Amino acid sequence: MLATVHTRARLGVSAPLVTVEVHLSNGLPSLSIVGLPETGVKESKDRVRSALINAGFEFPAKRITINLAPADLPKEGGRFDLPIALGILAASGQLPADALTGVECLGELALDGTLRPVKGILPAVIAARQHDRQVLIPEENREEASLAAGDKLFAVAHLLTACEHLAGTARLPPVSPMPMERGPQDGPDLADVRGQHVPRRALEIAAAGGHNLLMFGPPGTGKSMLASRLPGLLPPLDDEAALAVASVHSIAGLPVRAGGWRQPPYRAPHHTASAAALVGGGSSPRPGEISLAHEGVLFLDELPEFSRRVLEVLREPMESGEIVISRATRQVAFPARFQVVAAMNPCPCGYRGHPAIECQCTPQQVVRYQTRISGPLLDRFDLHVEVPVQQGEVFMGRGHEGESSAAVRERVERARQRQRDRGGVNAQLAGRALDAACALDAASERLVTQAIERLGLSARALHRILRVARTIADLAGDEVLSQRHLVEALGYRKLDRQAATRTAASA
Repeated sequence: MLATVHTRARLGVSAPLVTVEVHLSNGLPSLSIVGLPETGVKESKDRVRSALINAGFEFPAKRITINLAPADLPKEGGRFDLPIALGILAASGQLPADALTGVECLGELALDGTLRPVKGILPAVIAARQHDRQVLIPEENREEASLAAGDKLFAVAHLLTACEHLAGTARLPPVSPMPMERGPQDGPDLADVRGQHVPRRALEIAAAGGHNLLMFGPPGTGKSMLASRLPGLLPPLDDEAALAVASVHSIAGLPVRAGGWRQPPYRAPHHTASAAALVGGGSSPRPGEISLAHEGVLFLDELPEFSRRVLEVLREPMESGEIVISRATRQVAFPARFQVVAAMNPCPCGYRGHPAIECQCTPQQVVRYQTRISGPLLDRFDLHVEVPVQQGEVFMGRGHEGESSAAVRERVERARQRQRDRGGVNAQLAGRALDAACALDAASERLVTQAIERLGLSARALHRILRVARTIADLAGDEVLSQRHLVEALGYRKLDRQAATRTAASA
């Protein structure tokens, strides 16, 4: 007596197919699970036995062997409880053998037969939909799964309900697809920021081109306030990006709600976060903050206070858009295409350059503090913007109010549309696409050459300046780059100018 049920494992943001084979044979009653099961899967035999008995089924007094194929794929968690229980029922003749044809199912069983939710349901539903299979999921995963629902997705609350549905005695209605709407923009509004015209302009450029932004200035000047308003300037995510974001949150065990999931995510880890917390890791690899910020914004406040080792692991995913976590038994890739917005003080005490408060730091302390950020990491920030102290009249007087997030977002969306027409976001331009989008005339080439020689710019920094200039031109509606665009882009590399000044002084 043999029965076969299909389900899905969890491996990063993918959901590889697992075939559950259940064989009943004569011999002393026992139940064994093979196929590289971890502890949570091995314990399913006790949950399944109690669930079958309490649901009114007969637990076979046979030798039961359960194989989870492929055998070299690690299996973890309680997601295999439901397919194991249905396989036992089909193998013992309590469920029609053909009822499991073309069916995938997953869910953890309570001892009374109730289905409990599992992590990573969305990638499994997406994979099953691509293979046009019927899928049974726990009722509590309904809302999350509805993001990828089709006419063959069914939410089940109890083992008995699943059996009645499969046997055809009480068919369940399919889960209705839920539209992924952006939802109302109830986040922080850029109009709340008084003054700070240059940082506001830099924030608009960063949103329009997907650029990384580094802000520096004394405490209380509005760096964190500006960063929190960046997600409200970004255009809504398309279907593919929204599903990718929801899938990452699903496997991380975070709540996934259909409403508002077109909004880009915003993550702000504390500077005490470890490298594993930031990029992901663990014995069973989980996504880190950079993956939870996929297609959105990662805000790093007090950037020099992060461990240098932690910051350096950001360099590769900032370029590649993914993070690969390697372990002895497996290798898992998580998406990590995010915008970095970072904030830092100009010195350890924070008041270097403050018009009213005297800085207490020595020149050596300032240099040591600023060099906690390596040159290669600094190169990966497209814009370096100072956020200065504002005068009191800016906060108290009228006439210093800025534009709202909605008004700025309209310009950002028009600029993004021009970039889509060319084939991609400016921050990701490379190679021939960069050369074609950022063609320069003779005068502009001379300007860029002089900037390279005076500031000691690397090739990476040069490419980022060209991308920023291209975004500035897109915001203005200009097809051709001019010196005006390049001069403004060079103005957003202030830390490069400071480094060049220090080098010249030491020489």
